[in-house]
Amino acid sequence: MSSGALGWTDERVAQLTRLWEGGLTASQIAAELGQVSRNAVVGKVHRLGLSGRPIRPASGAPRPRRAETTRPVRWTPQTAPRRTAAPPFAAVAAAVDPAIDAARVPPGQRLSLLGLDDSNCHWPFGDPATHEFFFCGGRALPGLPYCAHHVRLAYRAGDDCRRTTGTSNGRR
Repeated sequence: MSSGALGWTDERVAQLTRLWEGGLTASQIAAELGQVSRNAVVGKVHRLGLSGRPIRPASGAPRPRRAETTRPVRWTPQTAPRRTAAPPFAAVAAAVDPAIDAARVPPGQRLSLLGLDDSNCHWPFGDPATHEFFFCGGRALPGLPYCAHHVRLAYRAGDDCRRTTGTSNGRR
């Protein structure tokens, strides 16, 4: 609601001041003046610099103090012993020479992306942007995307994904 066509005339400002000093609330003053909202009254009081009023308690009786209670001790889990970081992926990858590994795959076993299915090893060789790129194509282990040889390269015993993210504390 805006102040409308009436605006803040000198008479309305004087009436606002009287009502404010009389202890009326902004909502009561807005209703008395008409054509203004409670927020308009609050804003005008602020701009006029009228003194604030002390906050009155909601009831005449003081609120009873809450009895002081002891809080239960919060349980904190024991921190796990700090584990050493897994070797960087580059060190593991360097242990296997891709050229020697690719030479082990017989040419008749090599597959393109279109030739792969769930029974074939999905281990990639070469640069995908070149014509020499291929997948191992060997017989994949049940439920895994790689053959026995490439499973040993892809999954190392004792690893979990949090340890290979490169963070020191295992958090992601």
